[in-house]
Amino acid sequence: MNEWYQKSENEILKELHTQKEGLSSVKASALLHEKGENILEEGKKKSTIEVFAEQFKDLLVVILIAAAVISMLSGNVESTIVIMAVIILNAVLGTVQHEKAQKSLASLKSLSSPNARVMRDGKKTEVASREVVPGDILMLEAGDMVVADGRILNNYSLQVNESSLTGESTNVDKEDGALELSVPLADRTNMVYSGSLVTYGRAVVVVTDTGMNTEIGKIASLMNATKEKKTPLQISLDQFSSRLAMVIMVICAAVFLLSLYRKMPLLDSMMFAVALAVAAIPEALSSIVTIVQAMGTQRMAKENAIIKELKAVESLGCVSVICSDKTGTLTQNKMTVQEIYLDDQIFKPEELELTNQLHRYLLYDAVLTNDSTIADGKGIGDPTEYALLEMAGKISVSHNTIRGLMHRLEELPFDSDRKLMSTKYKLHGVPTILTKGAVDVLLDRTVSIRTSQGIRDLTEADKEVILKQNRLFSENGLRVLAFGYKEVEESHILSLHSENNFIFLGLVSMVDPPREESKAAVADAKNAGIRPVMITGDHKITATAIARQIGIFEEGDLAVTGAELDGMTDEELDEKIVNISVFARVSPENKIRIVDAWQRRGNIVSMTGDGVNDAPALKKADIGVAMGITGTEVSKDAASMILSDDNFATIIKAVANGRNVYRNIKNAIQFLLSGNMAGIFSVLYTSIMGLPIPFAPVHLLFINLLTDSLPAIAIGMEPAEHGLLSQKPRDPKESILTKDFMTKVMLQGALISVCTMIAFQMGLRQSGPAVASTMAFATLTLARLFHGFNCRSSHSIFRLGFKDNWYSLAAFVLGFGLLSLVLFVPVMGKLFSVSPLSGLQVGIVYGLAIIPTVMIQLTKVMREIVK
Repeated sequence: MNEWYQKSENEILKELHTQKEGLSSVKASALLHEKGENILEEGKKKSTIEVFAEQFKDLLVVILIAAAVISMLSGNVESTIVIMAVIILNAVLGTVQHEKAQKSLASLKSLSSPNARVMRDGKKTEVASREVVPGDILMLEAGDMVVADGRILNNYSLQVNESSLTGESTNVDKEDGALELSVPLADRTNMVYSGSLVTYGRAVVVVTDTGMNTEIGKIASLMNATKEKKTPLQISLDQFSSRLAMVIMVICAAVFLLSLYRKMPLLDSMMFAVALAVAAIPEALSSIVTIVQAMGTQRMAKENAIIKELKAVESLGCVSVICSDKTGTLTQNKMTVQEIYLDDQIFKPEELELTNQLHRYLLYDAVLTNDSTIADGKGIGDPTEYALLEMAGKISVSHNTIRGLMHRLEELPFDSDRKLMSTKYKLHGVPTILTKGAVDVLLDRTVSIRTSQGIRDLTEADKEVILKQNRLFSENGLRVLAFGYKEVEESHILSLHSENNFIFLGLVSMVDPPREESKAAVADAKNAGIRPVMITGDHKITATAIARQIGIFEEGDLAVTGAELDGMTDEELDEKIVNISVFARVSPENKIRIVDAWQRRGNIVSMTGDGVNDAPALKKADIGVAMGITGTEVSKDAASMILSDDNFATIIKAVANGRNVYRNIKNAIQFLLSGNMAGIFSVLYTSIMGLPIPFAPVHLLFINLLTDSLPAIAIGMEPAEHGLLSQKPRDPKESILTKDFMTKVMLQGALISVCTMIAFQMGLRQSGPAVASTMAFATLTLARLFHGFNCRSSHSIFRLGFKDNWYSLAAFVLGFGLLSLVLFVPVMGKLFSVSPLSGLQVGIVYGLAIIPTVMIQLTKVMREIVK
């Protein structure tokens, strides 16, 4: 079955049961009831209450709730209140994060125009856009937002900006009449699409699709169907939580049964199990991860990368493929004249000379056959035309001066059928028609050529040379315009018949050039083990030429169009995708398929874009990156990160930041877990040895939530180490809890536990269980504060110093101050169940607490000396 753009006018009107005079009001009303309103539908979303309730599904949270209940039954009110406060705070934080969810469909809706001009009952009338139905005859003029998809019946030089759908900022010249071949959306020049903007001309259009059946509606459907993926860190932490929960339940049950076996009272046995559970669960972990990610976002914001979702920060660290849009991201999004062909020679714009009459006539043609202008350094009008004005400016020729000296007598605007624009001026007192347009069209209407030797007949050999030069420009991705003129009689009236018998002047080639920093950024990406891929709505030749210039496209790589991609099976795409560096003329479905293919290979994919057409792929990608300057609200809502400078190089900086954030999070987790292991080993030791419980639950919560949080946050502030970007991306499937990582956590935890239990045993022998518990609590707290210095990096503290991260020193001082308040202020001591200590006992605590850090630091120093 043919698409709308392939059918004839009569076929379309017959199929839609309409006519050029429009629908009747009765029929339009019936169709509105049958087809539904011309609006976009939203998918079902979870309520805030549902989201809040889901925060309590985690097994670790369930264990903490059980611990709170047991504490309450045992009369330990302080512990119950603190545990429940922690649980509720974490649930609130999780709900707030979720409520920042996508608003993409709301932004898609905002693209709809509130009203549309249609033919009803044979008269032109204005209706709300939601009331437009298939078969309506739509009247479009410059400035209108297209409210539905439609086929052009009558075209009057219509130009439409479809950047929100295709990603390309250049206006599209429209035409009427059927297209024979199957072509991608960007080349369907006889169609208009909902959400696009009419920039020039007018047209009569028959509406073919409305609501969710439009191209923008299909994108909305893709958005609803596209599910967000969990980040590698989220997956790793989920696995960690489930495993830890199972281990905690098994050990707590064993400790509880062991205590009962030793004839310990039931409530005391349960409190032993509660103490172990509280010691094992890193209550502050989710908050610390969130805080470290938030600090990473602040750092990135200073470098023009605005992170919308905290979870995206660490995912950047393991990005292995970056699918980037071309226009504005890798390029400057500004058409610029590159080279000029005159008199069988190539010139740069700045090499043109006003004293050379051939050069001067070309400049006249470029400036006068031109409707754009430059105001305050900003181009206004067609990007191709103001590129010509900037070309003149490079040799200090003001377009305003030329236009002020010469008055336009007549004009023939550019037309997509003729592919020419002509104007009439008096040059040096002689009436002259100046023309610019497509090379092949102008050459067919040319009889002479102007050279430095004068004007002579244009030969077939001349034509061949000009066409060869045009091919060379085009193969390098350049857009080419041809320029010509002819002198006429004073009485000559400019008409379509005037556009013949021209004198050929030359060719001007232009391109949207790569950003200066793009080449270096691409090289940095490859050095970091990241594969850059260009995905664009532009033509294959242009895209490949730019990709080659900046290093994305290399020898042996492939460039594929959307149509070619549609012809591939998933298996063929999976096989070829590692060699494809450029995807051109792609649709929204193509983009999702490309991202999905890379993800099937186990890659973490970043996707950049700025249009509505990019939104589903941005949401599908692990890291969606929207453009802050040129991006639509839809693309920004769908993305995880927004580039405030629209610069590819900023993505690479963000990746480096992401890697550092992940490293810091991993180090913070090492700090928290090793400290918790010390608590677990201590509780297990006393339980097995039949000794009194070493910590009250409130002791462990004080450590986990207050003193531990400070060094963990300071670890999150650690700056990136040299060479971080030169490392390969980490394997997203690799768990944080590797064998080496867990060995380090266990050994460090055991070391701190040994010192803590020595303090406990000394206190027990000297003064009894209450003082022993206080000494154990103080030693464990202070040892964990010291341990914060060990977890900053794999390097020793002597190599790191405190200059780059004074927060670690501040965290220790503040934590030490909090511990001192609890130990030495009677009111605080009562609240946290501690007993007064003698000077000797305080000295023992301090001495034992620093031993683990001294041993770990000496090990690091020896390793650095050996290296």
